[in-house]
Amino acid sequence: MTQEKEMSFLDHLEELRWHIIRSTMAVVGAATLAFLGKNFLFDVLIFGPTKSDFFTYDFLCKASSLLGYDSFCNTAFEFEIQSRTMAGQFSAHIWTSITFGFVLAFPYVLYEFWKFISPGLYSSERKHSRGFITISSVLFFIGVLFGYYVICPLSINFLGSYSVADQVHNDFDLNSYIGLVRASVLASGFIFELPIVIYYLTKIGLVTPEFLRRNRKYALVIVLIIAAVITPPDVASQIIVAIPVIILYQISIYISKIVIKKQKRNENNE
Repeated sequence: MTQEKEMSFLDHLEELRWHIIRSTMAVVGAATLAFLGKNFLFDVLIFGPTKSDFFTYDFLCKASSLLGYDSFCNTAFEFEIQSRTMAGQFSAHIWTSITFGFVLAFPYVLYEFWKFISPGLYSSERKHSRGFITISSVLFFIGVLFGYYVICPLSINFLGSYSVADQVHNDFDLNSYIGLVRASVLASGFIFELPIVIYYLTKIGLVTPEFLRRNRKYALVIVLIIAAVITPPDVASQIIVAIPVIILYQISIYISKIVIKKQKRNENNE
């Protein structure tokens, strides 16, 4: 600990540089594996939501059938995905692999981030934050799965079948389609980190349970705006996306309350 206190600003920068290098190497390594598994990456994952037998469509079809409807039961997409530039497919392959590599390496990236900031914490703070990497990774992966199995299919089903006139045929650019999938997955992954963010904001005194409760109505508006941004403009899809975010917000209030109680208990003990 003494050695860590005596580190100069340049020493900290050097330490940060190596954490970034190791994180980058982990992402590149995972991205290389994704690049080599091109068929699985694109045929199964990326273009999976365009297939009528995709898990989400099958589940929604069965769920709607119980209510007497046949929604999502005859999902068929007539649009085509095209690449209109010489390096379009190769570029899409590289950047999609990097994105997938980041998702796979996310726990290790968090680990490197934690190794950099943990020496500056008290031993009690390190003890209470022991599950930071595990919990953050689990929340991130749940968000990624939610984005892939909920937001992506709903967006593709709506936008892919939307038409302003019969004369207009949907032919989407490859980068546009992949961008939709990437934005849906990553945005959901980071949104699901809300409880972790609230936990640390409460620890440093920027947020309290009373503040979160008092501003719940404003948070609801923000949630609906976020849902409107990352989903197609239909009410059902926005509600489906908004519900888990609202639940996360309520969980964050509970977490903030626990943090405040522990802080008061520690102050009383001292």
